[in-house]
Amino acid sequence: SELIRGFLPSGMPCPSSCPPGLLALMAPGLALLATFSLSSQAGDRRALPVEKPPGVKGRTLILLDVNTKSPVRIISENFLSLQLDPSIIHDGWLDFLRDQSHSFQLQRFFFFSNLEKMAEDLINVRNSVTQRRPFGKDYFLVFMAQEINIVRSDIALDKQKGCKIAQHPDIMLELQREKAAQMHLVLLKEQFSNTYSNLTLTARSLDKLYNFADCSGLHLIFALNALRRNPNNSWNSSNALSLLKYSASKKYNISWELGNEPNNYRTLIGRSVNGSQLGKDYMQLRSLLQLIRTYSRASLYGPNIGRPRKNVIALLEGFLKAAGSAVDAVTWQHYYIDGRVAKVTDFLKTRLLDTLSDQIRKIQQVVNTYTPGKKIWLEGVGATSAGGMNNLSDSYAAGFLWLNTLGLLASRGVDVVVRHSFLDHGHNHLVDQNFNPLPDYWLSLLYKRLIGPKVLAIHVAGLQRKPRPGRVIRDKLRIYAHCTSSHNHNYVRGSITLYIINLHRSRKKIKLAGTLRDKTVHQYLLQPYGKDGLHSRSVQLNGQPLAMLDDGTLPELKPRPLRAGRTLVIPPLTMSFYVVKNVNALACRYR
Repeated sequence: SELIRGFLPSGMPCPSSCPPGLLALMAPGLALLATFSLSSQAGDRRALPVEKPPGVKGRTLILLDVNTKSPVRIISENFLSLQLDPSIIHDGWLDFLRDQSHSFQLQRFFFFSNLEKMAEDLINVRNSVTQRRPFGKDYFLVFMAQEINIVRSDIALDKQKGCKIAQHPDIMLELQREKAAQMHLVLLKEQFSNTYSNLTLTARSLDKLYNFADCSGLHLIFALNALRRNPNNSWNSSNALSLLKYSASKKYNISWELGNEPNNYRTLIGRSVNGSQLGKDYMQLRSLLQLIRTYSRASLYGPNIGRPRKNVIALLEGFLKAAGSAVDAVTWQHYYIDGRVAKVTDFLKTRLLDTLSDQIRKIQQVVNTYTPGKKIWLEGVGATSAGGMNNLSDSYAAGFLWLNTLGLLASRGVDVVVRHSFLDHGHNHLVDQNFNPLPDYWLSLLYKRLIGPKVLAIHVAGLQRKPRPGRVIRDKLRIYAHCTSSHNHNYVRGSITLYIINLHRSRKKIKLAGTLRDKTVHQYLLQPYGKDGLHSRSVQLNGQPLAMLDDGTLPELKPRPLRAGRTLVIPPLTMSFYVVKNVNALACRYR
């Protein structure tokens, strides 16, 4: 899973190089969703079940209150990020991603929550030029170049002073889609045969990649090729050194990683690399960075391991012993299910949703043992592996996994999560190859617009199912709460945002209590649109279908106001956000 990932700083406009509408998603409110718990310690517990036991008839009224005095977690505002698969260089999508107005708008809106600013930026976009703004770059675009070699190009692009949008004729877009479809078949063949071809990254491609990140207001993190090994199995850094020197000569502001899923190196190159050796490789890279003035203080992340099974945990332990002090955050990946065998009903299984919780526990246990206080990133997450499945991992149903992932990671203190992917050769992406938003795009956009970085504890009372001895309660109603994003000027500070996942096949009623009682609520209810139901690749918000109005304009995401004191009715198999206005929550009044 090679990838490019990105995220913008709160309130930071994205210049014209990144697809505007999509960037709205990465908007300022970027941090996280909420946590569902019993007490102020709930951030460390599973969501509380609220089902009624067998044999009980009638509807259950659930009472819900939130601790508004202090947050249980404060997560980085960089929390939600995106990936772009490196195949976009091989199949040509890099040029289209950067140049197409539709794509630019989608990315741009992904990062913004200030509607007035977006309107102002749209004027610039329609004039084909966006002025650069003096904001710092606190969000990242990560490029996993595991099998990529850097080669100088005779025609290297100079860093552009301005960021322009170039429009491609429709015939070029159609040819590009055909080329990408052919490349998709090649990549699938490589994946199933476990034989992979190298991808050569020219200086021109690197220039385009950096220009895309720079014009989008993103900070680029580049993962160097770790598969080049010396006879003694140490890392051969000669290729990386060439890239470092070239990037430094261009004064590119880049952070770094080394390799991707080192637990799979035996499959890729016929030899394994243990944690101790990998740690030495990272220390070698840190030494190289310190020799180059431009990167002497650059950030370094890793080791980006796969699922933390026993052998992978041993690798991580060895790595942290040898190089824990060298990295700024510890990274790993998680894919819920094999995309080749997934079914829509899989996305409704609470047991599947809870698999991530155990992985978080294992990673945190190792990190806290060897490098206490070190930040943790989930740097690669998707509903399915193996590229996903059409009309499944890109459907409404996949959103249950995605939204629960955001809430669970936030509640457990994971600092950054990287979604695979914005656009790639598979079906885990947020937009299709016509740059039309898919369900998870709209879900993520709402999340970024409404959710702030402070996680609040939730208190629930209602009829509950008693767990059998030795079994974990698997709840189908999951509730998270955060302070509403301070960047959303539609709501005053002190407001609270809930989000709710209802996996039941019946509606659920929730009565707001305590500090939330008798407050006006804004509802944002997402449901599938069309006859395909959970398989749908389209969604509706409060009954209105969501779609781009044109190549550069997103629809207005209008809430449905609910009168003060009204019971929340959660339809079956839905996801929803509720902004409780004017709570004046002490935890949310200040940044």
